[in-house]
Amino acid sequence: MGYAVTYLSLIVLIPLTALVFKSRPFALKQFWTCITDPRVLAAFRFSFSVSLAAAVVNLFAGLLIAWVLVRYSFWGKRILDAAVDLPFALPTAVAGISLATVYSDHGWIGRILAQHGVKVAYTPLGVFVALLFISLPFVVRTVQPVLEDLDLEVEEAAASLGASRLQTFLRVLVPTVAPAMLAGFALAFSRALGEYGSVIFISSNKPMISEIVPQVIISKLEEYDYTGAAAVAVVMLVASFSVLFILNVMQRISQERS
Repeated sequence: MGYAVTYLSLIVLIPLTALVFKSRPFALKQFWTCITDPRVLAAFRFSFSVSLAAAVVNLFAGLLIAWVLVRYSFWGKRILDAAVDLPFALPTAVAGISLATVYSDHGWIGRILAQHGVKVAYTPLGVFVALLFISLPFVVRTVQPVLEDLDLEVEEAAASLGASRLQTFLRVLVPTVAPAMLAGFALAFSRALGEYGSVIFISSNKPMISEIVPQVIISKLEEYDYTGAAAVAVVMLVASFSVLFILNVMQRISQERS
């Protein structure tokens, strides 16, 4: 336990504490002025809303993909299973460049979408696509082991009692995988919220439009406003921790009920 706490302190707790102390030179009024700047507030709204939307979409898409990988046998299954982990292995810059190339107006997918008036690259929609890409594996890999351990006899018993496939899914399967789904959602949301590398290549990075919070922090660092960057980072830290804490409480309640 001592080794574990020491390692966690050195890698996580002490750096985060240093971040909080770095913002101390700000008086409360200055701190409030910094974090309520219209540009910063717009970045907060955009980052949290797009990250939440990406996590919600991947919650259902990840469940679907995990279900197919567990319950179906088909040619290329191992290739598809390995492809799920690509966002883990790829450098974020490579992912951003690839997405920007494919979804640009002259890209394979972007060209087709552009014919229908949908522009992805260098728009807020591009940020959403990038966050979908990097956060999907967290849901799939969290839900997949639970589905693999699920006993098929439970579904067969529900069917023998007259339950339809939809009733079996909603009343038998969903309660079982709900804690894993919440965990995957929390991981996907937190990963999307802190993403920077892939987003800057596919986003226009325009303040008040498609600028994410990490970009605001980088901008302040480039202006040598270290205290301001620390202040924005502290707010991001507190907000992210609060969201994760709430999701963990919901996950525990779901586990107790199941």
